[in-house]
Amino acid sequence: MKIIAYLYSDPLLEVAPNQEIWGLEINQVYQDFGKHEQLEQLIADCQQDKPDFLLIRRLDELGKNISIISDRLAQLESLGIKIIATEQDYNSFQWEQASNFDFTYNNDLKLNLSRLLQQIQVSSQSIRLKQGHARNRLKILPPPGKAPYGYRRGQDKYIIDKSTAPVVKDFFERFLLFGSLRGAVRYLEKRYGKKISPSTGRNWLINPVYRGDLKYKNKDLISNTHTPIINREEAAQIDRLLRRNSLLPPRTASAPRSLAGLVICQQCQLTMNITRVTRYKKNTEYLYLRCHSCPQNPKCKAIAYPEVLTQTIEKICAELPLAVAQLNLPDKTALEGALKTKVKQKQDIINQLPTLLKTGILDQETAAIRNYKLRTEISQLEKKIAQLPPGNLQAIAKDVSLPQFWLDLSESERRFYFREFIKQVEIIRENSQLWKLNLRFIF
Repeated sequence: MKIIAYLYSDPLLEVAPNQEIWGLEINQVYQDFGKHEQLEQLIADCQQDKPDFLLIRRLDELGKNISIISDRLAQLESLGIKIIATEQDYNSFQWEQASNFDFTYNNDLKLNLSRLLQQIQVSSQSIRLKQGHARNRLKILPPPGKAPYGYRRGQDKYIIDKSTAPVVKDFFERFLLFGSLRGAVRYLEKRYGKKISPSTGRNWLINPVYRGDLKYKNKDLISNTHTPIINREEAAQIDRLLRRNSLLPPRTASAPRSLAGLVICQQCQLTMNITRVTRYKKNTEYLYLRCHSCPQNPKCKAIAYPEVLTQTIEKICAELPLAVAQLNLPDKTALEGALKTKVKQKQDIINQLPTLLKTGILDQETAAIRNYKLRTEISQLEKKIAQLPPGNLQAIAKDVSLPQFWLDLSESERRFYFREFIKQVEIIRENSQLWKLNLRFIF
């Protein structure tokens, strides 16, 4: 028994499938990319040496329209070849089986084929639309739809909207300054009257368009396609802040107190909440840290917030430089140099594409696909470069190890810097009155 298979893939829409996807021992696999040259060869070979079975994934791989598909299907079946579509409900050897049964069963099979061809005809318009979008991707054009707030559509790229871009820029700067998404959203409404939801604000923070990049529906990213609103360093810091805030309890990222969400009780392993207490008809307020859902009996006692804050500052000044000194940090210069070398190599290949196109080694479509793939690879490398840790961490640790640095900050500013270095502040109780702190740094 001889079995052959045929694979067709549109390079604009999909990656070429592996020839061993069938799960059977295949005598020969014919594979086409964008054209049907191997299919014509398959038909010619079948006329000389007829196989028993032909495996295809879908009937629409046999041609670009219903007429061509029907003609090739009829041509192959007239040779006595049994065709099986593995991803559709079609196998032509049922026709022979049906000849031994009644006419109704045979009609059902014909109806099934007719239904499949109708489905292919309906989906062909969707496929043509996807191909049009894919061609636009190869030209590095913006995806369809309205431009993000802060931009407007140009002829072949996004252009900064001078009336709305300053609003977006101020939103990013506010988030970078205080590390609070909800705080930046409230600031935007108060300052500009621009009301957005926190989810929209988060989408702004992670949207590649504001970083000068394009991200398509297939998740491919192309960098440096238009003028950015924020630079690479700011984008990397935003990503770091978002990762850090995701580890904190809900809403504590924008809490007014610097230790909010950071302090846990070692005894009950619960986050300690900040409680505000005032005296009747007096402006004096008292702040305490306590576990509202403490399972202990008796419950863990509350601790004065200013005392915990003072000890946290003392501990971070004493322990941060030592913790940084013990880190085995990779050589950022070497890593960055290696990544930049790879970027340059790929850029050199892109620069050679016009010459290869001019000499006829590559056609227009192949050159466009190669250019697109290289630019996505460059974007991935540039993202890795931006995510490298700061090379001057020891110098930063030395600067922030002075108590006066922390005391001169406001609570919101102190909250920002605490979360840059501290993962958790653990309260260790020695008895009902005595306690001490243990800092867990983020690195």
